[in-house]
Amino acid sequence: MKAKVQKSKIANRLKRKRRIRAKISGCASLPRVSVFRSNRYLSVQAIDDATATTLCGLNSKATGHKANKEGAAALGAAFAATLKTAKISEIVFDRNGYQYHGVIAAFGDALRANEIKF
Repeated sequence: MKAKVQKSKIANRLKRKRRIRAKISGCASLPRVSVFRSNRYLSVQAIDDATATTLCGLNSKATGHKANKEGAAALGAAFAATLKTAKISEIVFDRNGYQYHGVIAAFGDALRANEIKF
């Protein structure tokens, strides 16, 4: 892929990210769950924006999953268990500028299947 096209794709995602983040925020009782997707791995964290702290986080590299739909579903189930141990049952989902499609949707569906509401 040409460098110019790649830079514009990244710039467009960051514009979408800023537009989304202007509308959503998390707190201790209703944290924001932010998902980052690279070509190889997924990272997810629950963030309390009021105090600017990460409540819990998980990375697919540490858990041994890949950045595909099956890995995202497994990571979603593992992260739901992490949220339940932190006594969090309701979140605000931050897709971080990515489309709610494919890997991101598989992660979100896995959270919903494990009784995390958003």
